[in-house]
Amino acid sequence: MTTLTGPSVAGIDDQRNANHKLMIALDVDGTLVDHDGHMSAGVREAARGVVAQGHDVLIATGRSLNATLPVIEQVGLERGYAVCCNGGVTLRLDPALDAGYEIIHKVTFDPAPALKALRERLPSAKYALEDEKGNFLSTERFQDASFGVEAVGVDFQTMLEATAVRVVVFSSENTPEEFSTAIRQIGLAGVTYSVGWTAWLDIAAAGVTKASALEQLRRRLGTHRSRTLAVGDGRNDIEMLEWAARGVAMGQAPEEVIAVADEVTASVYDDGAAHVLRGLL
Repeated sequence: MTTLTGPSVAGIDDQRNANHKLMIALDVDGTLVDHDGHMSAGVREAARGVVAQGHDVLIATGRSLNATLPVIEQVGLERGYAVCCNGGVTLRLDPALDAGYEIIHKVTFDPAPALKALRERLPSAKYALEDEKGNFLSTERFQDASFGVEAVGVDFQTMLEATAVRVVVFSSENTPEEFSTAIRQIGLAGVTYSVGWTAWLDIAAAGVTKASALEQLRRRLGTHRSRTLAVGDGRNDIEMLEWAARGVAMGQAPEEVIAVADEVTASVYDDGAAHVLRGLL
């Protein structure tokens, strides 16, 4: 009598599911939530549906850790990974951990050269810095929801002496166009930066982007490049949309973001992210 050996039916099903699993990177502000921080029921349900199907859904945001955690909870992510601070911080999610997560990667840099150059050109701008311990230091009583914690007011010299994960610059006295022009003229070196919707600038360590962090996670997960999908709307999403096999820009994204995307969905106010995610269900 000959006994045939091979994968069980369950094993075959597991392999089939693994072959169909996607790595899905989702931006937060302007993608999952609108510019008032509201996530619609449609987006929440679609995101939860994709998570429930077993895909590797990752939040990839410019927000800091504490401002990212509520979004992770809303979309029903308990296990997996998340990228914060535009790639500066990577989390592993696991309900067995005391806090439900752990930081597995953090990239810091010396902010002093960039801060000095910016201060000289934009002396009236507001500056904030996330240090290596997750604290926020700021000038001009600068506070933003993306920080996730209350910023501590400090003098500029204290900021120059800190080690940074993320630096934020905001000017209420310049138009977005004036601000962007000033940043280009400064010619920041040794850092990675992106200009936001308003006169807003995010700075990370050189070479650090959402895409760089996601690529590390793709290798960790063993996902083929062809199984990657990213959805975003901001200039800080450009590298991520280029990285993904399928990069989807939100309908309200700036022209330079749409230009690098493979396709464009509806705007955040028309649940564009939900349209993309429902297509996976």
